[in-house]
Amino acid sequence: MSWTDSLIRVREFEIDTLKKRLAAVMANRTRIEVALAVLDAEMESETAHARKSADAAWSFAAFRTGWTRRRAAAQAELKVAELEEAGCRDALSEAYAELKKVESVAEAHARTAALALAKQETAAFDEIALRRKAV
Repeated sequence: MSWTDSLIRVREFEIDTLKKRLAAVMANRTRIEVALAVLDAEMESETAHARKSADAAWSFAAFRTGWTRRRAAAQAELKVAELEEAGCRDALSEAYAELKKVESVAEAHARTAALALAKQETAAFDEIALRRKAV
């Protein structure tokens, strides 16, 4: 295994790690979005219940205050998750660009090595031809 193969493997490992991190961040974002949907459903349910019952209407104001706080907290958490997801996507794009650079360097190194080997073989064949001609 050459040094270029090692560099490529390291870059691919970084990409795999970033993909796993992105998947975790996306799962967290989905969890937050589901929590927001549940909060909205709870509000609809409580609103309907408060309309039907006078006793429930008295406690609805306290519920609404708590709901508003929980929803604001969930929305703030969602914004953080969205920023984290954007950061992960940027890091993944940069990692792919780095992998492409390393692969380009590896290809250039392989071409250079092949040219050097071809020159050595040509020189060896020329020497053999000169020795045969000399005999």
